[in-house]
Amino acid sequence: MRRAVPLAYIARNLWVRRVTTALTAGGMALVVFVFATVLMMTEGIRATLVATGQADNVVVLRKGSTAEITSAIAREQAGVIESLPGIATDAAGQPLVSREPVVLNSLVKRNGKPGNVTLRGTSADGLALRPQVRIVEGRFFRPGSAEIVVGRAVARGYDGVAPGSTLRFAGRDWTVVGILDAGKTGFDSEIWGDAEQLMQGFRRLAYSSVIFRLADPAAFERVRARLEDDPRLTLEAKPEIRFYAEQSEQLANFISILGTALALIFSTGAIVGAAITMFGAVASRVGEIGTLRALGFRREAVLVAFLGESLLLAFVGGVFGLAAASLMQFVDVSTTNFATFSELAFQFRLTPAIGAKAIGFALAMGLIGGFVPAWRAARLKIVDCLRAA
Repeated sequence: MRRAVPLAYIARNLWVRRVTTALTAGGMALVVFVFATVLMMTEGIRATLVATGQADNVVVLRKGSTAEITSAIAREQAGVIESLPGIATDAAGQPLVSREPVVLNSLVKRNGKPGNVTLRGTSADGLALRPQVRIVEGRFFRPGSAEIVVGRAVARGYDGVAPGSTLRFAGRDWTVVGILDAGKTGFDSEIWGDAEQLMQGFRRLAYSSVIFRLADPAAFERVRARLEDDPRLTLEAKPEIRFYAEQSEQLANFISILGTALALIFSTGAIVGAAITMFGAVASRVGEIGTLRALGFRREAVLVAFLGESLLLAFVGGVFGLAAASLMQFVDVSTTNFATFSELAFQFRLTPAIGAKAIGFALAMGLIGGFVPAWRAARLKIVDCLRAA
């Protein structure tokens, strides 16, 4: 009958060498911290941008454009879009459509460095199309005025954007009259103003996008086909959720690839550390190994015992690394969105899937680092072990 080495024995050996165990586990924890943080950053960017869209909203852009800042929709084309059947209406029976110019403007951050901020021209209809956006301080801008409202992330990260302050761009002064909270979505990183006033200020003749709400979200394909088949238009329509999901892909994939590559490089050191620790454990316990074999434990049991120590060591490091990474959820950061070249504020986001991947990554390091020492321990002969003891 095959006998397995008790788990208590495995854990006790790690505790006896607690200084070495702590140092090795600490190295693994740092690697897991980097790995988990990268995944949390990627998930945070995706969550921020995907949550920006509404399931029943449609974004219309110039065909071939991947972002609003590179799109152009003439006024005549916008009028055709508004006449499409299937668009939802407000309480007054008017179609829920928002014609929006989108431009970039440079502002000074609180750390003194410049940053690009998205300026969105919109209206009361634009606000109605985004139920997740609400004014939390001050008020909404008046139509036809040089008033603006700023996203919460902009108010927090840039100088001189509190209600009552004045910003100068597009050749005129703009008064900040409110702060909007978009529920930690992409609109938190934008400044909103009257669409016509912004177009005049920036000398724009065309809108960047047209957003409308569908009366029946299931009718999207029918509306899209009608719009894209119209010879007067060279436009394409996308569900707003899909549009913002595509916006997140380039940046999220770049961070994911770069961060995972760094984590793999760092993991080499952690694997070597685990291997050195386990080789030291084998060298100092040759007598124990001989005793275990003499008591009837087979080579496989010794292999599993030492490999179990390495995996337990990696698990401890993984748990501590993941716990440290979870604290990043309380940190607000911003980065440049590659699709728009503007600053995007987001939060790190930890999910069960990320937690599982982080622990799995730690166990993989323990398995790779501990297998060779465990194999060596299992191959030792009983006579040689007892003689060395």
